[in-house]
Amino acid sequence: MTAHHEAIRHTIAGASVRHLAETFGTPLYVYDAEMIRRRCRDLAAWDTVRFAQKACSNLAVLNLVRQEGVVVDAVSTGEIQRALAAGYTPHASRESKADGLPPVHPIVYTADIFDRDSLDAVARLGIHVNCGSSDMIEQLAERVPGANITLRVNPGFGHGHSQKTNTGGEGSKHGIWHEEIPEVLRRAEWAGLAVSGLHMHIGSGTDLAHLAEVAGALERVAIEIGRSLTMISAGGGLPVPYKPGEEHADLSGYFTLWDATRKRLEDRFSHRIRLEIEPGRYLTAEAGFLVTEVRAIKHQGSRKYVLVDAGFNTLARPVLYGSYHPMSLAPATDMRAEPEEVAVGGPLCESGDIFTQADGGFVATRALPRAAVGDFLVIEIAGAYGFVMASNYNSKPLPAEILVDGGQPRLVRARQTPDDLIRGETV
Repeated sequence: MTAHHEAIRHTIAGASVRHLAETFGTPLYVYDAEMIRRRCRDLAAWDTVRFAQKACSNLAVLNLVRQEGVVVDAVSTGEIQRALAAGYTPHASRESKADGLPPVHPIVYTADIFDRDSLDAVARLGIHVNCGSSDMIEQLAERVPGANITLRVNPGFGHGHSQKTNTGGEGSKHGIWHEEIPEVLRRAEWAGLAVSGLHMHIGSGTDLAHLAEVAGALERVAIEIGRSLTMISAGGGLPVPYKPGEEHADLSGYFTLWDATRKRLEDRFSHRIRLEIEPGRYLTAEAGFLVTEVRAIKHQGSRKYVLVDAGFNTLARPVLYGSYHPMSLAPATDMRAEPEEVAVGGPLCESGDIFTQADGGFVATRALPRAAVGDFLVIEIAGAYGFVMASNYNSKPLPAEILVDGGQPRLVRARQTPDDLIRGETV
């Protein structure tokens, strides 16, 4: 399936766009529950699907993926709290698995540092840790003697749709540098910790061939670690088609490649190894829509601007990465002329508040049906790194979030109020 062209859109997951906007206000994030379920099931071949919840951490979304058998990754104390509130248990049960695989950790803390709160939470709750820096090893050993850990390794190369999403190579802070593994293993042994897992992730939005390079790099490091390994993780980065003509990755080919890697390691170590994948955007991006109202239309010289009530405080990806999002119009009337080229911007007192921009901040245009004030513009494929990166810039309240399941919309986060904006402040 490829990303579609901009068009007229009247419904999201069977719910009327206009009804959603009029009932819950705008700007508004809307999630399609069935699409999230479908994406979870796409990855059923893997032993473990671990959702990188930083992509979309609403409690209702976490609860939905939990019901699909998906476990979670947490990168902060707040994300640990979210996982617990959504019904996850802190650590694996002791009971043996019928499939002979080691138990799965429902929550894994993955980071390059422990801040003091996260170290306290991990120690108190018994949460498994994926260490991205060697200094974390002694810090954990002091609090949780004898723990098992996963190592996140930087293989020395990376890839991403933007330098800001590249998570491997010398330009990335993430992971333990691959050449330091022997020394890190000595530190872990000295500290009394066992390395039971290995994780690699080189970036997002990349192609299958590049993702496949990770498997070879991980296998080499796994051999260095040895028989203590019971889990390997392919990381995330599965591409999602945002632009017309882009396609989903070959999931079966990708699994086959990683399954072969796993089997070679099982033969070498003479025990079963759990194979994990850690998608973020793949599970939620296509399920998310940002509904925003057209509030002004104007010409700046020869260029036409459509201005809406969402800004980069609502969806930051275009201003951060020059990201492309498909757009559609939910018009107030059915009368529409041919599409026209327009720039789409928001309400912020900031030149960069443009949704149709190219990397580097250059204002671009998009062919959209002719819009009028009062129409609703739908920014699509906005379910990953959308609400979670929203801010209160210009003292704008955070939007509401809606989950649509079986055509029925449900408010899963109330819109912030003016009182919320100043709570905790004093004059």
